[in-house]
Amino acid sequence: MPLYSFLIRAIREIGVIGGIGGKLGYLKAMVGVNLLATIGLVLFFYYLLKKFKLTKNPLILASVLLFLPRFLVVRTVGAPESLFMLLILLSLFFFEKTQFWLAGLFGGLATMTKTPGILLFAGYGLVFVEKFIKTRKINWNWLGIILIPLGLLGVFGLYAKQYGDFSAYFHSGDNIHLTFPFAVFNFQKNWVGTAWLEEIIFYYFMYGLAIINLKDSKYRSFFYFGLVFFTATLFVQHRDISRYALPLWPLALITFENFFTSKKFLIIFIILLPAIFLFAWNFLNYNVMPISDWAPFL
Repeated sequence: MPLYSFLIRAIREIGVIGGIGGKLGYLKAMVGVNLLATIGLVLFFYYLLKKFKLTKNPLILASVLLFLPRFLVVRTVGAPESLFMLLILLSLFFFEKTQFWLAGLFGGLATMTKTPGILLFAGYGLVFVEKFIKTRKINWNWLGIILIPLGLLGVFGLYAKQYGDFSAYFHSGDNIHLTFPFAVFNFQKNWVGTAWLEEIIFYYFMYGLAIINLKDSKYRSFFYFGLVFFTATLFVQHRDISRYALPLWPLALITFENFFTSKKFLIIFIILLPAIFLFAWNFLNYNVMPISDWAPFL
């Protein structure tokens, strides 16, 4: 996560100048980056909803974005998901505005934040294939999306400089979790470790239905990126599917905006809001890594 780590170090250095340093400075910087990214994410999601006229209730939908239980957890701690989701939405926005170089730039930054950002490149590629089949014309401005894989190559180049290994990402341990479809349902694997996985089925249902409903959307990048990302998620062999699939959450909100802004949903949402906070509090107290100094990992 080079971009996320860079931002943490930058904020931490500013903090040192202001008299905040040491281990506490790193922790504050981690949370600070995530807090700023989350604010940026919800504001830009609201702007995107209004700009593309995707809902009559953008404020409600942008508010609901913040309270998916798993997202409530990761936006509260030092985690790159908020930044990753923000950069993906920025890339999709500029792609639909046919500003392909900006789409490629933000897509490249997303890839430098988390490697699954490269799936934007695959999604955009499918959009171009569809357009070429329909028009038999090539728009050379499409080349802007080449910045996405270049972002990934830049990360690997950084690894080559720092560690002397261009492929260090693939040699850093058990961090490649793509195997075969529905591989998460193997309780014997290290990153699964349990048979209590029924909620994953509901995540697959929600995001799968969202992608199917996006099939005829005029925003083709929404559909194709969602399709590629959802398909990749089916191959993930990790207990935390809800976290891996978070970039699909804004697309699900857009797809089912009538449901998520309805009075019926809002009533049960308000009733369950204490449960969502209790889940997050319980999770944060339970899921603690015994690391006193994060500096070597940034």
